[in-house]
Amino acid sequence: MSPLVKIRSERDQMSAVERRIADFILDNAQLLRDYSSQQLANALGISQSSVVKFTQKLGFKGYPDLKYSVGEAIARADNGGVEQATAHAGGETDDSSAGGLWRRKSEAEEATRLINTSQTLAAVAGAIGTAGRSGKVFIIGLGDDDIYARGFALKLSLLGILTVHNFDTARMTANVSAASAGDVLLVFSEHGNHPALCKISRYFRERRGQVISVTRHTANPLRTLADIALLVSAHDEQPYIQPLLYQSALQHLLDGIFVRLCESDDSRHAQLVANLDRIQQMLEP
Repeated sequence: MSPLVKIRSERDQMSAVERRIADFILDNAQLLRDYSSQQLANALGISQSSVVKFTQKLGFKGYPDLKYSVGEAIARADNGGVEQATAHAGGETDDSSAGGLWRRKSEAEEATRLINTSQTLAAVAGAIGTAGRSGKVFIIGLGDDDIYARGFALKLSLLGILTVHNFDTARMTANVSAASAGDVLLVFSEHGNHPALCKISRYFRERRGQVISVTRHTANPLRTLADIALLVSAHDEQPYIQPLLYQSALQHLLDGIFVRLCESDDSRHAQLVANLDRIQQMLEP
């Protein structure tokens, strides 16, 4: 696992001091070999012990171990390229090219994979699968989040899972009144702080349903309310790049859950094939 990817994936959960250290390493990875822990502390105006605690919190034995690991990651980069936070030759960086965007998307997807354990993904697929056999799966997302909520609702429908999708909070509130124990509510909210979605989640839990939140890897009210939290890690300094990374990592995460649902139940897979065949027949002249 690349130490830079690990730092980037955990950055949103760090304290202010830890984020300063993380940002310095990400922005100056190629120079880290020239810094001792004391020099790094001096450059940031913090104590040396803060640097040491930061490295240990990441799972390294100490600062030298982190520095060596970062150096190895840079050396392994293809074609002499470097990680997102490293620098640059000839004035123009790969980060400004399409190739750089692909690489950053791959890093966001890897970071998202690391923070969503296999047990978490299995729990999500299990909850949806169970609800699909005898109950309902409610899905809501507002604004841009509805794009992914709608797409995932369609995929579940193709598997023969009864879905109740809505992008209107008032209508979803009414729909939730028909929820019962064993049903699942999937709430898509990038920042996880929409008051109406939090209220719907509380109401759904009162109906003894299970809430699954899909948000950024940050502390947020919706994540706190959820029984299971799916998290997306996508950090970039450029405001026009960060949403692209979030969307790519989110889609990759949802695709993984869909594949689990397909492969864990032969009847669902057969239903998918049958539905796709019917749709194709409808589209033919």
